[in-house]
Amino acid sequence: MSSSYLFIALAGLLFLLVLAVVLFGVRRSQLRRALGTFDASICFPPRGWQMGVCRYTDTHLEWLRLISLSPRPPHRFLRSSLEIGSWRQPTEAERARIQPGAIIVTLEYQGTEFLVAMKYEVYTGLSSWLEAGPVIGIGTWR
Repeated sequence: MSSSYLFIALAGLLFLLVLAVVLFGVRRSQLRRALGTFDASICFPPRGWQMGVCRYTDTHLEWLRLISLSPRPPHRFLRSSLEIGSWRQPTEAERARIQPGAIIVTLEYQGTEFLVAMKYEVYTGLSSWLEAGPVIGIGTWR
């Protein structure tokens, strides 16, 4: 009798594990197919790198964790308050923590500087998106 309960408990745990993996896969697939998304790791010094996906909206740049089921981004940056800085090649230590072929871009948001790792092509798109925003006093969100 107790072995049947053990089997049912293990089968239930296995089902929950498979369900979680499927949900992670579905979320990742939806994020990758959505317009205005790109792979980007983020680093708020002195904390380390976190893998994720960035998403453009009309007024915000959002960063979502790669390993999460939450649809809400933990970091949301208002477009008008975001400033792009320089870019550089990653150090050897950083290469192991970010996606292959990425560059490190310095961004500033409301006085806080942070790093984002992205492909160079994505960097040019991000800089164009920021530059295309309205000028202070003329646009609707500045």
